[in-house]
Amino acid sequence: MVRFPRLPKVCLAWALMAVAPHAAAQSRDGVGAAQPVPLRIPRVSQPPKLEDFLNGTPREAELAVTDFRQREPGDGIPVSQPTRAYLSYDQQNLYVVFVCREEPGKVRARMAKREDIFSDDRVGVFLDTFQDRQRAYAFLSNPLGIQLDGISTEGQGNDYSFDTLWHTEGRLTPDGFIVWMAIPFKSLRFPSAPTQKWNIALGRILPRNSESSYWPYVTRRREGFVPQLAAAEGLEQISHGRNLQFIPYGLFARARFLDLASGPPAFRTGNDWRGGLDAKIVLKDALTLDIAVNPDFSQVESDEPQVTINQRFEVFFPEKRPFFIENAAFFETRQNLFFTRRVADPQFGVRLTGKIGRWALGALAMDDRAPGKLLAESDPRHGRRAAIGVARVQREFGRQSGIGFLVASRDFVGSSNRVFSVDTRLKLNPNWVFTGQIMRSYDRTLEGLRRAGPAYLAELSHSGRHFLYFSRYLDRSPDFRSGLGFVPRSDIRLMEHFVDYSWKPEGQRLVSYGPSLYVVVNWDRRNRLQDWILQAGFGAGFTGQTNLELQHAEVFELFQDIEFRQRRTELLFSSEWLSWLGLSARFRRGTAVNFFPAGGLAPFLVGSTVGSAGLSFRPAPRVRWDQTFIYTRLDARRESAPVGVADGTGIFTNHILRSKLNYQFTRALSLRMIFDYNAVLPNPELVSLERAKRFSADFLLTYLLHPGTALYVGYTDIYDNLELLPGDPPILRRIGRPTTSTGRQFFAKVSHLFRF
Repeated sequence: MVRFPRLPKVCLAWALMAVAPHAAAQSRDGVGAAQPVPLRIPRVSQPPKLEDFLNGTPREAELAVTDFRQREPGDGIPVSQPTRAYLSYDQQNLYVVFVCREEPGKVRARMAKREDIFSDDRVGVFLDTFQDRQRAYAFLSNPLGIQLDGISTEGQGNDYSFDTLWHTEGRLTPDGFIVWMAIPFKSLRFPSAPTQKWNIALGRILPRNSESSYWPYVTRRREGFVPQLAAAEGLEQISHGRNLQFIPYGLFARARFLDLASGPPAFRTGNDWRGGLDAKIVLKDALTLDIAVNPDFSQVESDEPQVTINQRFEVFFPEKRPFFIENAAFFETRQNLFFTRRVADPQFGVRLTGKIGRWALGALAMDDRAPGKLLAESDPRHGRRAAIGVARVQREFGRQSGIGFLVASRDFVGSSNRVFSVDTRLKLNPNWVFTGQIMRSYDRTLEGLRRAGPAYLAELSHSGRHFLYFSRYLDRSPDFRSGLGFVPRSDIRLMEHFVDYSWKPEGQRLVSYGPSLYVVVNWDRRNRLQDWILQAGFGAGFTGQTNLELQHAEVFELFQDIEFRQRRTELLFSSEWLSWLGLSARFRRGTAVNFFPAGGLAPFLVGSTVGSAGLSFRPAPRVRWDQTFIYTRLDARRESAPVGVADGTGIFTNHILRSKLNYQFTRALSLRMIFDYNAVLPNPELVSLERAKRFSADFLLTYLLHPGTALYVGYTDIYDNLELLPGDPPILRRIGRPTTSTGRQFFAKVSHLFRF
């Protein structure tokens, strides 16, 4: 069953430019958007300092941008608080200084971990260094100088996993705040030319008003953000220079764990010493070669809690390992054909990414030791590695359109999987975009079975200030297999449509409201109806990042040749009205399917209750406490329960509880503690689940000077409701409480960035 998420009700507004000492002339495009003349950024011999703006010290020539205009909640209304940005550059850096006014006591600024600033006031600069209107760097900071960087790609969204080295300072003032940014040219990729022409935007976000303001004119009346950036000139005789980066790392871990894979269950201990090197070489200014020797694929941050039981299809967990998340956009297509978590235990890796003219290139090769380790030691394939290769080439044409080619390959002993793909994104006009993709896979299993099949995708979308529309046709053959992708379902012919209309009153606490409709119909290749969904909703957005939404859905699903009619009603709420408190809640009641009934029973329709609640509490500028609770329960229904089962009989209950506490000593030093509890309480007569309870504690001390230079010290302890009884062989059984430590680990990891 597929569920399309509700698109956010946001509006983009227009921003005009004023440049000291004179205003810029503007022209109009086809939708009435103001087009400012290009910025000309002056060169300075001495970098500006934050103290210069505090003390009123005379400075060298600089470009001042003042006329920021709201993107949200208004459309073209001037920013609610005076905002100025000053731009200049020298041989090494681009400098941007924001001077922002705010009412006393209204600035939201916390001493937080790097990138944890989405609830704070923020300022930022966006740079399209190739002027392709497809991809832009994003550099943002809160008023204390805490950084957030990312890459915005048209058709793919924002990727905040991108990390690079740049510099910020922030200072609160009696009437607002000042943020100083220095962005090294070594941290950017751009064409090799004596005179650079980029596109640029500047922005300020005030979360208490749900307000964001930009220069230049950026409007929801046109699709896309990057295409609306303004031209910037005046950058002359700059380059990356010699650009070599080396990040050696070392890791020590000591663990005690319950081993269930090496024979009879037993507790074992072990030490792990590991070291390696990640090297980055910039070729011809715009291409980057990454070489990893025993690469740092360790994952420091834990996955967010999700419900994984009674799920018909695989649950998606995002990638967190540094090597994979960097420059991931070069390998992305609308269908996820390279899901990097499929590569579990690599030892070597090499990657080439970058851009030459209107061509974007990405190539990756690595090994994976996991498939060989999972086989028994007696198997002759034990210890063998999988060979993995992915390559993608994209060519831009016209205005904001492009075509791409991708090949993904995985080989292990006698098995192989190849996927070939052609995709295109066509900008039909300022509001309409068409996306298409044609794929074909060739698969050979370890047993020698061969399969080959195609897949097709076509999407049409409209983005406007009030009206949003999305439609998709997806067709996958029963024999389509993507060994490296995230393709949880094949043998489908699916059509879906999403429509959303928002009224946007200006100058009020209510910033948007309106209905939405989502429809999906799915057949298999034999033209048998598999699913349909009809979902209607109504949502409202308020200032203070407060949203309320009500949805109702009627659903049909075919599972194991049994037809199920379902319905559900759902209420969603989220708010950050108060600067020190964030709240979210979700409640859904209706019917669902018991996909994994107990032995002897067929799947049957059940009552379903799903709820979740989240709280983010900030009692002090350096402290953040996040509390998450997820509740899932299935109950028998009189109309569909097995014979002899009373109405309302519990089938299972799942409780997931997470407490997360972070204390930020300085910008670099933090201590994070996570306590997780997960309980699955089944009725074994009705569902095929074990009674499982798990409690875990996770402590992490982080000293992150900047990306690449960091020290991590961590300790994890996991307790399960298991008991190991002595015997030959030992017997593992479930007990009532999670009192047995089944996984305990201490680790220390250090890395350092050397850049030349």
